[in-house]
Formats: sequence, structure tokens, C-alpha cells
Amino acid sequence: MTAPTVIAAVSEQLMTEFFSDDDLARLHRAAQVLADGRGEAFSRVDDLGEARDRAGCRILITSWGAPPLDEDLLGTLPLLQLVAHTGASIRPFATDAMFDRGVVVTQAGAGMARSVAEVSLAFTMALLHRIPQMHERLRGTAGGWHVAGAQHEILGAPIAVIGASRTGRSYLELIRALGAHALLVDPTITEPDAHALGARLVTLDEALSEARIVALHAPSLPETRHLIGADELARMADGSGLVNTARSWLVDESALLAELARGRLSAAIDVFDEEPLAADSPFRTVPGALLTPHRAAGTVEGRLRQGRIIADELEAFAAGRPLQHAITREQLAVMA
Repeated sequence: MTAPTVIAAVSEQLMTEFFSDDDLARLHRAAQVLADGRGEAFSRVDDLGEARDRAGCRILITSWGAPPLDEDLLGTLPLLQLVAHTGASIRPFATDAMFDRGVVVTQAGAGMARSVAEVSLAFTMALLHRIPQMHERLRGTAGGWHVAGAQHEILGAPIAVIGASRTGRSYLELIRALGAHALLVDPTITEPDAHALGARLVTLDEALSEARIVALHAPSLPETRHLIGADELARMADGSGLVNTARSWLVDESALLAELARGRLSAAIDVFDEEPLAADSPFRTVPGALLTPHRAAGTVEGRLRQGRIIADELEAFAAGRPLQHAITREQLAVMA
């Protein structure tokens, strides 16, 4: 029996979350087409290292924790043509060696955008209405019934979106539908582009000083490291809030903790420098912080969209059609 044509290095649990019965059947059919009736078409393993015979693999389906596809690993995959990643960021495993060999990589990040945008919206509403502060007061031993500070509606509120990524655009759509005044910061976007998205293009300084909520949706690039630091936080108005469902890379956590401790700002955060969050992390006790454990993209519907995208891409590849979500080396250089 020959080696499988398609190997899914995805845990059994994640396979169940990503792929409906119909989409799993589509994966198997695409594998059969590519195998052309010769030997085993599809195989699933928890880890690529468990796949003893990889020589015939033409398509590798990956998930979080995939190893870098360096020269050594590629040497065990001589026929590899396509890597289909069930997540968004391919940085952990995409290498120059992979691109040099002409291996195509596609990913399912578009399936995550709505889920993350909805959590960003929920965070935004919570901070506008000062829900973290009220929750803390009522849960405290004093049982404080009144909370100082103004509550605001999203209608007419200036909301800054940092980064016109897929998620940033989805978030823009949601806040615009609720009547927010959208500000957009993105050096790759023109004023007409921003206008088409229903936002006013501004500088980062303008966004920080004008916005009631600053929502981060930018990629992790060298130039975005600690994009929001002590100076930037100081420019934010008293009572404003920071929403981060993107990358902890974007925020100087020490500076944010210092501002939160002063009680001047609030924050809602899904991503952290250290994950899982340490038991003694100051984020667990600092006032005005709403925290979630990096699960913004974890909806049932979003997971199934991710699987559907991968099934679509495998069908297209098997039929010789262009892929819709392929990422080039050049695109990777400006992506999260």
C-alpha cells in the first residue's frame, strides 16, 4: 500500500470541531481524486511525527502547533505541493525552504474573523457601559451599588479600529451597524478605501486622543511591537478603554497594567504575553480589566467555517482551480 496522498496532522477533537460530516466527506473525495485510486488516500494523525510514511503526501492539513517546514522535514515530504492550515497565522511553520520548493500554503483565517469581531464588539459594549467596574463592585465584600464614571452608548461613540485586517473589517461592519463613529488607523489604506469601509482615516495619535474605545486588529510585525506603550496610553482620554483580541505583541503589558492600576483606563483582553495566564499574574487582580483566555475565535460556527474553507481549498486544488485563500511569501511579510 502506498503512502497517503493527504495527511491531516490535526487532533481528533479538532477534526470534529472543524469538519462537519459533509465537509469531512469532501476531504476524502478530494483525496481520492488526487490519489487516482492508488493506495491510501487520506490519513489523520495527532502529530506529523506520527505519520511513519510521508513520502507520498501531496497535501498536508495542519493545525496549531505545526512544526516548521524546514529542509529536514521537507526532505521527508518530497511530493508535498500544498499545506492547508486550519488556523490563521502560518508564521510558526512557513519557511523560506517551503516557498523555495514551490509549496503552496493556504489558511482558514477568514473563517475566524466574525467570531473575533463579535467578541471585540462584546468587549466594546462592556467597556462603554463600565460593566467590569460594576461587576467588581457588586462582587466585592463592600457590595458597592454605585460606580463612579460615565456610561456611554455605542451610538455616536468614536471607536478607533487599529488595522483593517479581516477581523478589523468585520468589527467595523458591526460597530457601524450600531451607529458608532468609526476611526481607522492603517498605513496600507487610502482615504477612499477607509471611506468605503465607513470609517475616517486618522493617524494613531488622532485615534488615541479622540476615541472612547481603541480596538486592536493589527498584525504582529517588527514595526507593530508595543504599538501601544506608555506614551500611547497616556494620550488616551480619561475613562476610555482598550480592546485587544489580536496579539499581545501590540501592547506593552507593563505600561497597560500601570494605567489600569491608576483607574484612569479600562481594558478588555483576550491575548497575553504569557499563556496560560499565570496564577499570580497582576492581570487577575488589576481593576477595570475584563479577561478571556484566548478564545475569541472559539465559536462552533467559526470552527465549522474554518473547516469548510479547507474543504473548499482541497476541492479546488484537486480540480486544478485557483485557491481562494493562498498566502504568498510576500503577503506573509505583512501579515500577522
